[in-house]
Formats: sequence, structure tokens, C-alpha cells
Amino acid sequence: MTVDAVPVLMYHAVATAPGDATRALSVAPEAFAEQMAVIGDLGLTPVDTATLAAGWRSGRPLPARPVLITFDDGYEGVHRHALPVLAKHGFVASLFVSTAWIKGPYDDGGALDTMLDWHQVRELADHGVEIGGHSHTHPQLDMLDEDRLRFELRRCRRIVADELGAPPVSFAYPYGYSSRRVRVAVRETGFAQALAVGNALARRRQGPYALRRVTVRRSTGAEEFERLVEGRAVARGFARDRALTKGYAMVRRARQVGKAIRSRV
Repeated sequence: MTVDAVPVLMYHAVATAPGDATRALSVAPEAFAEQMAVIGDLGLTPVDTATLAAGWRSGRPLPARPVLITFDDGYEGVHRHALPVLAKHGFVASLFVSTAWIKGPYDDGGALDTMLDWHQVRELADHGVEIGGHSHTHPQLDMLDEDRLRFELRRCRRIVADELGAPPVSFAYPYGYSSRRVRVAVRETGFAQALAVGNALARRRQGPYALRRVTVRRSTGAEEFERLVEGRAVARGFARDRALTKGYAMVRRARQVGKAIRSRV
């Protein structure tokens, strides 16, 4: 079946008592459980990022009502709170890890909250969670020079491959920021698809390296969540976010132009 638009849900921490830095983008465990029940009650079928992109790339059929459940960064609550709920419903999901934030030999101490360790990441993978890349140290990739950009992507992909036994095929841009240069680098590093934010439904015409997601926050209520997964009034619900994003994008472009001019002086 041809599916033209798909809701891709972007989660971060799932926590009872998140830290100040992650609170707004966290969800309570009880809310997450209720949201997954809504997905089940509505008859939606979760697929992972690789499956969606491969289906759109090849024309292979997708479920009638697909939805993506994605998590960024690698917070410990994804294992503690989200995994049991996903397993209960038989749902797949995608987790995008910033490898310098995961507890273990590559941890640089820069994480914003309590993070997963690599044993937990492997357990998530064993239970049907696709593990993707989210850079090494979670920088704004479009603000990096070429050497640092390539380092962030290659280091992340190599660590995930070493820890899980296979390289990741999907990527999510930290902060949702990308540019043509960043997207080309992501593709050339070996990732087959990548997710942005955009707070809109993902559509095939966006291309495999700029698929959009909608943000699920601590403030996302039951009615709003149901509208998101049904793809209703998404643009209106995120109008303020999109206006702020557009304004900040103009500021970022000005900074990049200024940086390019200074580099030539």
C-alpha cells in the first residue's frame, strides 16, 4: 500500500524526575504508557526508520497506518521505562545515540542527564529497537568545519558498529539542524537515511536525508497526542515552534555567512 505521510514521533527522556536540562523534552513513564496504548487502540503499526525509508526508496508496501517511535540521545529511561511498554505491545522503535554520552569507554562526561550504558543499548537492540547514530558529542553539525563534521559522523558510526557488531544505517541530526553539506556528509559516511525535526509529518518527497518528525513533550496532552499520531492539525499545533525555528534559521545563516567572510580575510 502507498503511504504518503507518516507521523514520526520524537522522544527524548522517559523519566519520573528528569533533570532541569531535559525536563521540557521528557515524558513521564505513565504518559508514555498511555501514549503507546493509544497507538495500539487506533490500530497503528510502528515501523523503524530503516523500514520506512527502504519502503519509500524501493516502493515496497508499508503497513496501512504506519507510525515511527524514535528516541534521541540515549537516556537511561528508554531502557528502564520505555522498553517494557514497547515489549508489551510488540512495538519496534528507533533509538539514536550520541556515543560520547553513553556510559562506558567513550563517555566524555558531557551528557545532560542519566544515560544508558552499552549493555542496555545492546538489550534494546535485541528487543527490536533499531540503533542509529546521533553524532559523537551532540554538536550543531552545520556549524562545524569539514574535518570536525566528518569526525563526529565517523566516530559515532564506528563506535556503534564496534559495540553492536553492525554499523548503523539511520541517523538523526542533533537539534534537528542540517544543511546540504551536512546531509552529503551523512550520506558519504554510510548512513542510508536521516531524520530532522520540522514538526511536520514525514513525506516521501522530503527525501531520505530530511525526513521530518513531531516533538512529544512533557506538556503533550492526550488529545494532542492523538491528533499527532492521526496526522491531524499538525501544522497548527506547532505553529509557534515553526515560527521560532524559521527565525533562528535566519540567524544561523547570518552567522555562517559571517564566519565564511572572516575566514577569507
